[in-house]
Amino acid sequence: MPNNWIAIASAEHVRLGRKQGFMQVCHGKAGPLRRIAPGDGIAYYSPSETFGGNDRLQSFTAIGRARGGDPYLFDTGGGFRPYRRDVDWLAASEAPIRPLLDALHFTAGHRNWGYQFRFGLFSVTEHDFDLIAGAMGARLPEPA
Repeated sequence: MPNNWIAIASAEHVRLGRKQGFMQVCHGKAGPLRRIAPGDGIAYYSPSETFGGNDRLQSFTAIGRARGGDPYLFDTGGGFRPYRRDVDWLAASEAPIRPLLDALHFTAGHRNWGYQFRFGLFSVTEHDFDLIAGAMGARLPEPA
């Protein structure tokens, strides 16, 4: 049975990853990406539009399934070489988190619901992943 994950990044970074078919977390560290297996569900949460910005978004901005293969180094230029993992992103609309706060297992009843986002990547239940997919209007294919 595949696992499901929430990754955290600004919307501008997530949109680039969607366009190019990859994900990157925790400032390009390999370790968190190694926890993800092929077929695992990935949903991105974006607290802001821009990296380090005060332009609050608080929305889920991408959803898909991890492809096969290991995380790999990618040279972005300027000496930055983050690890990435390939993802099959689904057609989906961005969805705000606030209407889901009472229904998601990882936020329901938690006043400080955003605390887990500080880790950059964390696992979630199938219930939560399906709820997010529904809010985004995404049709999830069965894992391979």
